[in-house]
Amino acid sequence: MSRNLRLLHSTENVRGEYRSPNRAFSRSDGLDKHNARRAVVDDEVMKLVQSVFILPQSEKRPDAVAFCGVGLGVGCSWVCARASEALATQTGASVCVVDANLHSPSLHEYFEIENKSGFAEALRETAGVHEFVEHIEGANIWLMAAGIAGDEPLHPSRVRARATELRHEFDFVLIDTPPLLSSGEARLLAQGTDGAVLVVGSNMTRRESARRAKE
Repeated sequence: MSRNLRLLHSTENVRGEYRSPNRAFSRSDGLDKHNARRAVVDDEVMKLVQSVFILPQSEKRPDAVAFCGVGLGVGCSWVCARASEALATQTGASVCVVDANLHSPSLHEYFEIENKSGFAEALRETAGVHEFVEHIEGANIWLMAAGIAGDEPLHPSRVRARATELRHEFDFVLIDTPPLLSSGEARLLAQGTDGAVLVVGSNMTRRESARRAKE
């Protein structure tokens, strides 16, 4: 846990201002300092990607992973997005990022696309998953935005079916979930993956909360 705490301590200072590589960064007096912090964060995200997706020596590496924040505001969506970019760059494989945080979506803003159709529609409709994803220009990444959520609860069988379909269509699937301790949906979404990355915030997440989330 200490390594993850250090990682998120580093990202907290740049999370709000870091953008997708497609976005221009306006110059300011703090540019050099920003770039130095960004380089540190990029290095830590790459270590995370390597340890989870690239270096495992087991017979089957994980190809679907849920990113679960312990609580609100710990930067889970940001870490998921940056990990998808690092994974696509490092492996050259196809990566699909799913914004399953239906009631507080943000990945469409990070990747600068419209949130007009996505995960919510995929759970309601019968078309193939490629109808609900959008290719991110300049990267081997596809985003399934959150879409327009209704009031209906998630149906476990439908979630599992769509997760299986995504795993057949893409080399890697990264799912951004709602906060773990405040939503049962996070646990349901993680059940369709090979495992979960638990995201905590340094000087923010209580150790007892992290323990409960891990359990």
